[in-house]
Amino acid sequence: MRVILFSAVAGVFGMGLGGFISTLLLRRMSENMICWMLSFAGGIMTSIVCFGLMPEAVAISGVPVSISGLVFGILIIMGLNRIVDVITEAKNGSLKIHSTYEELYHEGMILKDPAKMIRSGVIMLLAIGLHNIPEGIAIGAGGSYDMHLGILLMLMILLHNIPEGMAIAAPLLAGGIHKNKVVLWTALSGTPTLLGGVIGAMIGNISDSAVAISLSAAGGAMLYVVFGEIIPQSVVMTKNRIASLVTLFGVIVGLIITQI
Repeated sequence: MRVILFSAVAGVFGMGLGGFISTLLLRRMSENMICWMLSFAGGIMTSIVCFGLMPEAVAISGVPVSISGLVFGILIIMGLNRIVDVITEAKNGSLKIHSTYEELYHEGMILKDPAKMIRSGVIMLLAIGLHNIPEGIAIGAGGSYDMHLGILLMLMILLHNIPEGMAIAAPLLAGGIHKNKVVLWTALSGTPTLLGGVIGAMIGNISDSAVAISLSAAGGAMLYVVFGEIIPQSVVMTKNRIASLVTLFGVIVGLIITQI
């Protein structure tokens, strides 16, 4: 039960808090600022994987099992992202390089046609939810194996989700959606973390090997999101190296947190 609570705090509260912070800023944030926030979140996520998930997975079941889980997680998120791209009619599929962060989060239709807001909102929640499910699995599996690990993952994923929630909320606010709805929608985008938490907790109770595969698979999914989407998009949109430096700063911050 506690791991489900951890998942809710990291996912729903983290994303919702990010949306709430965006509503307090009032003015539209620049694309550079959005990209820097996402880059920082990507650095935090990288630390989660490299200094939290993978060392635990290797310690539990060894390198071969951990690598297998890592590859499995990458393949799964690639397939799920492809499904979202098909739904959102992305012409170049999962390899598409987007020109704005609205496209990255599949939010373009929300800004262009208010009449399609509900349908677009569902698509947006699906897209973000795919990224949040592995995070919940990591919390669920890690927390069922070691409560301290579960708490650590909750804090790091919470820290990651705040800037991501801000990035999601910014274009919604610019599109004229009421602040209360923006906060609600942003919080809802974190609810799939609960599903991931349930799945992770169930898998974590099977065996140590199942825990290791869950942790490493979640890590593979997170790494694909960071290196396949967040960092490339940030560099393309900002057209400088600042996004990469911010990512490295996020890695450092994440490393410090893991050692506390």
